Amino acid sequence: MTDKQNAADAALTRALADAQDTPVDAGAKARAIDAALMEFDRVQKKNTESHQGFWQRWRPTGTLTTLGHSIMELFQRKWLYSGIAAASVAVLTVMVAQQMQHTVVAPELDGAQVPQLNGERRLAKKEALELAESEADYTPTEEVIVTGARLALAKEKGKGKEKPASPVAQQLPAASVVASDSFIEIPSQPQGRDDFEHVDENPVKRVVDSPVSTFSIDVDTASYSFVRRQLNQGVLPQKDAVRVEELVNYFDYDYPLPSTKDTPFSTNVIVSDSPWTAGNKLMHIGIKGYQLSAAQKPKTNLVFLLDVSGSMNAPDKLPLVKQSMELLLSQLQPDDTVAIAVYAGAAGTVLEPTAAKDKQKILTALNQLSAGGSTAGAQGIKLAYQLAAANFEQGAVNRVILATDGDFNVGITNREELKGFVERERNKGIYLSVLGFGQGNYHDHLMQTLAQNGNGVAAYIDTLSEAQKVLVTEATRNLFPIAQDVKIQVEFNPNTVQEYRLIGYETRALAREDFNNDKVDAGDIGAGHSVTAIYEFTPLGGKALIDSPRYTPKNAVTEVEAGPDQGNLLNSEYAFVKLRYKLPGAAESRLLEQPVPPVNTINARTRVAAWVQRETDFATAVAGFAQLLKGGKYTGDWSYDDALALAQASKGADPYGYRTEFVQLVRKAKMAQGL
Repeated sequence: MTDKQNAADAALTRALADAQDTPVDAGAKARAIDAALMEFDRVQKKNTESHQGFWQRWRPTGTLTTLGHSIMELFQRKWLYSGIAAASVAVLTVMVAQQMQHTVVAPELDGAQVPQLNGERRLAKKEALELAESEADYTPTEEVIVTGARLALAKEKGKGKEKPASPVAQQLPAASVVASDSFIEIPSQPQGRDDFEHVDENPVKRVVDSPVSTFSIDVDTASYSFVRRQLNQGVLPQKDAVRVEELVNYFDYDYPLPSTKDTPFSTNVIVSDSPWTAGNKLMHIGIKGYQLSAAQKPKTNLVFLLDVSGSMNAPDKLPLVKQSMELLLSQLQPDDTVAIAVYAGAAGTVLEPTAAKDKQKILTALNQLSAGGSTAGAQGIKLAYQLAAANFEQGAVNRVILATDGDFNVGITNREELKGFVERERNKGIYLSVLGFGQGNYHDHLMQTLAQNGNGVAAYIDTLSEAQKVLVTEATRNLFPIAQDVKIQVEFNPNTVQEYRLIGYETRALAREDFNNDKVDAGDIGAGHSVTAIYEFTPLGGKALIDSPRYTPKNAVTEVEAGPDQGNLLNSEYAFVKLRYKLPGAAESRLLEQPVPPVNTINARTRVAAWVQRETDFATAVAGFAQLLKGGKYTGDWSYDDALALAQASKGADPYGYRTEFVQLVRKAKMAQGL
């Protein structure tokens, strides 16, 4: 300890001793109360007349810190009168009470003023008077956070002198001297208040009752990114946030590619044993889209529709939006165009359609954006479509890209109205993709509706790495559709299958008659996209979940109905898969069909079949993991450890590390806690 520190400690000792032994002035209490009330009136008048500014400025920092240092200087004097000390504490208490009124403003009231009613002022003054009287009745001790020898000395001198903090003071951070190696921990955002639609899991169905299953394909990935964020924060996601198909389709699968764009994708069907139910089978339907070369990519006209409302004022929202849009700019051709529209309390155009080669002009417009105000999302969508229509080109990709947390609270907020508007614009050839940001106030439900009806992709951007994946690595498949209105219909054979269930795709279910109706919208597949759907079924003779009814006529295909040459073959098939799609811009759909025999016949070459089997095993691991997150209703005793082992064994090539990341997420799920 240096001489300077010894001298300071000695001075502190003397000051505390003097403060303890100084006699109490009989008039100190009256003077303290008078000083407190005068200071209350002065501060009240100042705060009422002055501009309050944004909510960040309402923190009780500067005034408290300055006053705290003044009190410390007084305590270092040798002659310290208890009356002056009591008055100082009373004034400090009143100012803390006054500051307390300005610290309970919700962040959502960004930039607003907080009026104070006369009744509230009288109540605050009364409380301040009571606090001043109570504080003036005892000799205060200095409350300073110190370290080492000074901490021990302060404890010794203040032993038995401390009084419990007042209710107001307990709600505010004390003015303190903080050690140089300490840090401020940023509080995590609220958990569990994000909005997800509740949809019951697909049930098990008896083939004799309902042999046909129909659904639209889905290439969204938002659910996986949100689940990953929750697990990385050490909590299990809410069950409604887990959409099995989006976790499965987050990954690219190395299915065989189509040889020509005339048939824009290949269809692969493989049957394997279920890892969680003995005797059951899994049927994978894997689709792989045709990959476009650079010369085959059409021109792109984009409108960035960016939410700049107050709810986007967070590091993982608007700042990340700007970075994400900059990444997307790097993937555009020089002749592609970009326009920027924003919305908060109202909508406005920030940048008219501009050639992508003028990158600096676009970036300047982006970097000028800041968040504040309410959320007129519907107005912004209308403005964005107007910009897209003004710059529309036949044969080009005309797309609006909406970046938001989905919190629409001004203007048209009815989901059906927005859905209808987006559908009408889709029919004109202008599509909509949605990028979600943030948590704690994330509205997934509305964003899914907009993307599904806008012929676009819904993705969730939680990190810059995810933005890189969605907008750079997978930019081609997310921007350039090669097939539209893709529907899948599976008919199970009652002679070989007792019951089945579709794993996931609850929000994509279609009526049986929708399959052949070209007016019914369905999902699109982009260039190079892979899509996987998985059915679990119980073969005839297996252990079924649903008992057979007592009175049921036999319903089976006979050789007479099928013909002598086809009867045995039809009776042995598990199912018959049909797939319907349209080429971009076409009005009439095309049909693909494929039977599912009991022996895998994807390709005559065993090497290719084993290769595809490895990919389907990884998809199975992801599907099983997703079902566990939803409660594991149909997975029996299968566990996270089983998912982990299967994923590790079938990880295969992993050039971007996405599958390795999944393995880590399974480990984190084992330790995560529920909300």
